Order: sequence, then C-alpha cells, then structure tokens
Amino acid sequence: MSDLRELYQETILDHSRNPRNFRKLEGARKAEGFNPLCGDKVDVYVTLSADGAAVKEIAFQGAGCAISTASASVMTEALRGKPRAEADRLFAEFHGMLTGKGAPDPEALGKLAVFARVSDFPMRVKCATLAWHTFQAALKGDKGAVTTE
Repeated sequence: MSDLRELYQETILDHSRNPRNFRKLEGARKAEGFNPLCGDKVDVYVTLSADGAAVKEIAFQGAGCAISTASASVMTEALRGKPRAEADRLFAEFHGMLTGKGAPDPEALGKLAVFARVSDFPMRVKCATLAWHTFQAALKGDKGAVTTE
C-alpha cells in the first residue's frame, strides 16, 4: 500500500471516529447543508474577528458518512484563525483538487491533500465538499439550506 493511501485511510478513519470541533458555537453564523444522494447533513458554525476579516472560530455538527465527517473535521482545523481571503483560497484549492479543475498545491493544502483520492470516486466528491459549501454559505450569511444538488 502506498504511503499516500495509508495516510488517506488513517486520516479519514481518525477524523470520522474522533471529529475535531464537533460542537455548536453559540452566537455564531450558521448554515445548514444536506446531501440528498446519501443523506449527509451538516451544520457549520463560524465566528469572525471583530473586523470580519478572519475566521475566529469554526465548528460543525451533523451526521454523515466517514468522508463527509472527516472532511468537515479537517476543514475546521485548516480554517480556524485564517483570514477570509485565505479561507476562500483553500476552498477553491480543495474544490479544484476534488473536481479536477486546476492543479492543486499539496504544500498549500497541507493535511487536506489526503482527500485527493476522493476524486477517483465522483459520487463521493459531494460528500467531501458538503461542509465546505456550507462554510461558504455561513460566511456569506446565506439563510437557505445548502444542497449538493
């Protein structure tokens, strides 16, 4: 088994069994996401810095497959404390990696790069990106539910 495949499996299993930042944030912006194909549901909570320029705190709650939960968990670790512009860049980089649009920069993605293998399974791409789309909606203050369809 390749090192990347082992790291992928280890990361997915670890974050799906022990998700980081799995909690509700009182007073935070909230968006709800749903993947009707597999039933994944996620609520993403975001608080911004006083000037609104950075992600101060981020958390999630929900129920979903291992990839969905792991992606949300790793996302919260990657985005906490980041300027909004950096969060947007990471979203674009992550989404591009999974959809085959653009060449991802593994160094810039850090731990998120292990999700590259998800692109081999097109039906699972929506599982991995649900929390990210929901995060974007929370940043924008969108009130409607985010769906992968």
